[in-house]
Amino acid sequence: MFRTILPLLLVAGSPALALAQDTPATPAGREALDVLIGSIPFRTVVGGNEVPKLSAYLADRLAQAGFDHSDMSFVPLENTGYFTARYRGRDPKARPLVLLVHLDVVDAKREDWKRDPFVPVIENGYVYGRGALDDKSAVAILVTTLAKLKRAGWMPARDIILLGSGDEESAMETTALAAEQLKDAYLVLNADAGFGARDENGKPLYFSLQAAEKTYADYTLTTTDPGGHSSQPRASNAIVRMGRAAERVLAHRFPVRQDEVTKAYFAAAAKTKTGPLGTAMAAFARDAKDAAAIEALTNDPEMIGKIRTTCVPTRIEGGHAYNALPQKVKANINCRIFPGEEPSMVRAALIDAIDDPGITLTPRLEMSPAAGSPLRPDVLAAVTKAIHLNAPGVPIIPAMETGTTDSSRFRARGIPAFGVMGVFLKQSEFHAHGLDERLPIAALDEGVRYWESLIRDLAGK
Repeated sequence: MFRTILPLLLVAGSPALALAQDTPATPAGREALDVLIGSIPFRTVVGGNEVPKLSAYLADRLAQAGFDHSDMSFVPLENTGYFTARYRGRDPKARPLVLLVHLDVVDAKREDWKRDPFVPVIENGYVYGRGALDDKSAVAILVTTLAKLKRAGWMPARDIILLGSGDEESAMETTALAAEQLKDAYLVLNADAGFGARDENGKPLYFSLQAAEKTYADYTLTTTDPGGHSSQPRASNAIVRMGRAAERVLAHRFPVRQDEVTKAYFAAAAKTKTGPLGTAMAAFARDAKDAAAIEALTNDPEMIGKIRTTCVPTRIEGGHAYNALPQKVKANINCRIFPGEEPSMVRAALIDAIDDPGITLTPRLEMSPAAGSPLRPDVLAAVTKAIHLNAPGVPIIPAMETGTTDSSRFRARGIPAFGVMGVFLKQSEFHAHGLDERLPIAALDEGVRYWESLIRDLAGK
């Protein structure tokens, strides 16, 4: 199912140069490419029942490198599940290091893409395909790195467990199940979070280390009305009522928050910004009560979620006929809750903000709250060393993710987890969840080099 497409216009007129950009420079990079192109054809979307098949493929790849099949397992959960592979260390009593990836992908339709999303294509220095970036590239890099270490005869001080979850893009139930089984882990390194930024000329700018993330929640608002004929309108109308409630939700401002992670983020990230925004970020790092800084950050869509809980209407449904007054209207409110803040307090704040007893609020999905991970010196040192192998001197910026990843399931259990993907991308290269998702081939060589350093430092001593 794999095909390579060479560009019609060869770089600088040289076929050799055109081929070189489509081939990793190192044997490990080429192996990672091979694992990646073997992984993309598995359509591991929700309900697709392909996660078990991809897990079997990965187990075979690791077995070829010397892993024992008895140290690998797949735990099913409905039509998905999670995969683990244990790299045994010198001390079986030491708490294990978990390397976290996810095997599932967001669905993609063939008619929307220029290429078949589940047929890997190499073109112009990129691998194209669903999951090429999110998250099968990380899967391929970690499988290759562990295989390289195993073949070299390296033995870590503690066990290393590669964990591939099966529903990160939906309910994260496999991750919750795995986190319960791996509750003795001493540290989790998540390869699906944290990222390196490049400018459009390819220069590395900074690396964002995910040390916290917001809690995900969806709430359903419901209102009912007797309805009636549309030719006889009344002062009350369920759609209008829900519209007012949605406006109040959007207008509500939750309390401003700052913790160790966000304070470090604003202090470091302010140095990468110019103008009023950079000034506001620096001011907020110094004083979380600075009113001018708070106003500036609140008015920036990228920043508002970094200083407070946010809730927004995302869906609405109602009415039953074009010529009838609506009898029932529902709306979904999506909340991203600041780390450590209780969802029950958010629910209460929403009810107060809506201020309408005729509208009920019920939780649809409410994940467990989790505080950020302490900024451990050993993790910061290991990440800095590994990042600087590929991008010397770039700043390492601790950050809170405004979205939600598998890390949250471990942090909710008090297990330190850090998003440390390690791949550097230009903004124009980020197509995760979108059309024509792709990964720069050069990221594979860099990824193996980075992860080998990180694993040796955090599991080898």
